[in-house]
Amino acid sequence: MATFAYKALENGKTSEGVLNAENRQDALRQLHHRGLRPVSLKESAASQKATAETAKAAAPRFSFGIKKGISFREREDFARQLSSLLAAGVPLSRAMQILNREASSPAAKQQWQDIHDRVVDGASLADAMAQYPDSFPRVQVAMVRAGEAGGFLDKVLGQIADFLRNEKELRGKVLSAMVYPIILMVMVVAVLIFLMVFFIPRFQKIFDSLGGHLPLITQIIVGVSHAVRDYGLYLIVVVGFIIYQVRRWSQTKDGRRLIQQWVLRTPILGSINARFSMTRFCQMLGTLIGAGVPLVQGLRVARESIVNQTLIDALSASIEKVRQGASLANSLRDSSALFPESVIEMIAVAEESGRLEPELLRLAKITEEELDRKIRMAVSLAEPVLLLLMAALIGVIFIGMVLPIFNMQNYIK
Repeated sequence: MATFAYKALENGKTSEGVLNAENRQDALRQLHHRGLRPVSLKESAASQKATAETAKAAAPRFSFGIKKGISFREREDFARQLSSLLAAGVPLSRAMQILNREASSPAAKQQWQDIHDRVVDGASLADAMAQYPDSFPRVQVAMVRAGEAGGFLDKVLGQIADFLRNEKELRGKVLSAMVYPIILMVMVVAVLIFLMVFFIPRFQKIFDSLGGHLPLITQIIVGVSHAVRDYGLYLIVVVGFIIYQVRRWSQTKDGRRLIQQWVLRTPILGSINARFSMTRFCQMLGTLIGAGVPLVQGLRVARESIVNQTLIDALSASIEKVRQGASLANSLRDSSALFPESVIEMIAVAEESGRLEPELLRLAKITEEELDRKIRMAVSLAEPVLLLLMAALIGVIFIGMVLPIFNMQNYIK
């Protein structure tokens, strides 16, 4: 049993008290049976600690590193269904209860219930969602906060659902396009391991029995084969340790910023990264302006959609210029890595004609189509490069093994 402190309304008067219940739902049920309308309901600190210890004791001792989270589909359904319910006039608390009952997984059910409880206790929906950053990134929380402040929460939630759907489709395109290159890479590694571990040692025995001097390229290949067979496990451990350290460093502020700068300078990858950020920025800013959000506030919310810190810094400077009275187009001219000159000119014309919202959405659609073409082109270029790499590696090994065979007759004599 848990202990809850409540504040409720009864016949227009506020009453406070304490009750014991199995869980929060049971406590709310008891209040309704008493004819009370709950204003706040909080579990005592001692009760929370006891519940946490009980849950910890009941949890399995070994989880094998499996982390249960909320899927893209569940997050999209949450935003879209909540948008539909709010647009139909259903109160937020009741809409959250409906979503909780229709949750498709225990993890989603638990999160939706906790968000509902926080909202009932007086927290905003944005603050409740912010408690789950893995399910609701900063940009979505910022959009919900703007929607709550402006009174267009249902529309913002619908846009979040569309963003999640588009992001899922984009990820699906990238993954489907990368299937063949990944298969090629696996084949290259498997063939090289087979040659180094099984094929080359057999040839070496023949060469050693015949005597003679092996060509330099053959000696190098044989040496690599020895290293792979004798020290392969150590090499795997060292490479894994290096990858782990690099990953930890990349999660620091300085490391993340340096890697993101390097990504922007990469010929194809940098262009794709910048265009993806521009697409999300334009689509979000256009949506917020259309919903009546002031430009400066919309820029701050849209900035949260960008991951690259270098681009965020450039936009922060632009937002400060807009706040001081500059036009959007002029403030974005210093962000050339994100906005090409042609895009800035289109934004300038849209500002002058009062059509900024539709122009931003149109730019987002055009850039998304361009981004799709660039991704397909990058993947199509990766396939022949991997094939060429595979052929070159196997060809070098083949030549190195065949050269001594040409002189085998001399060894026999």
